[in-house]
Amino acid sequence: MTSTSSEARPAVRAADLGTLVVLAWSGEAPDGTDMPYLLAYSLGDAAGGPEATAAAVRQLLAVNGLPVGGQLVDGTTKPSLPVTLLVEAGQAVVNMPQLVAQATAPPEWLAAVATRGYAYLVFTTRAWPEGAPGQAVEPAALAAFAGAEETLHAAAHVVLPARSLRG
Repeated sequence: MTSTSSEARPAVRAADLGTLVVLAWSGEAPDGTDMPYLLAYSLGDAAGGPEATAAAVRQLLAVNGLPVGGQLVDGTTKPSLPVTLLVEAGQAVVNMPQLVAQATAPPEWLAAVATRGYAYLVFTTRAWPEGAPGQAVEPAALAAFAGAEETLHAAAHVVLPARSLRG
């Protein structure tokens, strides 16, 4: 006798993710206008260290249908995507099952997202302990981490439509 069952993926424990950080910034896109970017990463400070946080972040992304490795997910064409972006009161809020992450957005980011109607999320499994909350991040350090091949290849890339409470 054979039986079939759908194998549910285990829930990701928040403690395994370590401290998650989201940074909002904008930069010039190939079309010459500003692109609003969001970078999400862990500090790698969970009990198992950076390797354990990378595995937990990878699992969180997989459970939410976000492939790691560079394939772009266009959330503007996938209304059932379980990842959303709320932009309200100068904040960018990324919401997915088991996670709500918020970042203060600079004025140029808010202007870019208002123009485009979406933001580009890079959610990497690569830990960045130097990017701790409450500490200033130098633009050169952010560019070096966010633009590094190791960061980009270890990330889910998602275009998220921006929503607001006002509609």
